[in-house]
Amino acid sequence: MVEIKRVTEDERTSEFINVEFTNYATDCDVALNFEEFCFAAVDDGKIAGVITGRAYYNEVHIGDLIVGKEYRRDRVGSKLVYAVEDTFKGKGYEKIALTTFGFQAPEFYKKLGYELEFVREDRDPKLSKYFYLKKI
Repeated sequence: MVEIKRVTEDERTSEFINVEFTNYATDCDVALNFEEFCFAAVDDGKIAGVITGRAYYNEVHIGDLIVGKEYRRDRVGSKLVYAVEDTFKGKGYEKIALTTFGFQAPEFYKKLGYELEFVREDRDPKLSKYFYLKKI
């Protein structure tokens, strides 16, 4: 009988995910085109911001964009997003997708040319989730 456990992702679980993800795409005759990414903005050795995500199939997905409080008006976030866009342009990906909450950065992504696809409304507007997309 299969038992469900909460575990910490480690080499064994990462290997399982990579193998099964790849095999499933192959079985479905879909090009995986998989790549994880993490870019950091560094100011004199100090991390000013980080952007992470994964690219797979024909899409790049930004998972997290976090900018240190003292750098939020210095275009660090924009530079990190542009680094992702520049890295994946022309590599077989058609779009960049991301989500953000109402209290985070909906207007920021709009200014960078991301189109709003959908808003999942919440009782608390700060927790409404915004789904954005940009073709590359």
